[in-house]
Amino acid sequence: MGGYVGQVYAQLFPEKLKGLVTIDSPSLQRKYYTAMELWLLKNMEAIYRIYPWNSLLKSGPKSVSTTDYGRKLMYDMMMVYDGDQERYARLAGYGYKIFSEAVEKKFSYEVKCPQLVICGKEDRAGACIRYLKAYERNTGKSVQWIDKAGHNSNTDQPDIVNRLIDEFLNNKIKEKLG
Repeated sequence: MGGYVGQVYAQLFPEKLKGLVTIDSPSLQRKYYTAMELWLLKNMEAIYRIYPWNSLLKSGPKSVSTTDYGRKLMYDMMMVYDGDQERYARLAGYGYKIFSEAVEKKFSYEVKCPQLVICGKEDRAGACIRYLKAYERNTGKSVQWIDKAGHNSNTDQPDIVNRLIDEFLNNKIKEKLG
């Protein structure tokens, strides 16, 4: 959710940013989300409470990563909550709730500094790919699509993601700083 926090920061303090990198995080602009999607996001805590834990442990890692390494990271993070699904549901549900509330604020969330948007081509988290393809069409800005990467593209293809960030810093940010 760091990309969303970055967008909120860019909305509140645009003069403080020299650049923004978002990884697998679509725009917070309201036009990308359906009313049903926002309703579901606000109700994810209840969904996670009733979803069988063992099924969630299988589907969660598979939905965010294409590599064994990335899936293990997600699985290990989820296992912290093994035996306390209610706590997991509350934490994850709250994150989705504040995300949906940020979208519903209908702020412009226009990033005014150089921005690098990265997304795995095999992202299966929600409708991230659909949102970012619409973002490309609406803004004319390009997304860096990463082959063989899911929602956690930085764990699936770290060398590619790091190279893109290095290039962004060396080209766009140094250029802006003069």
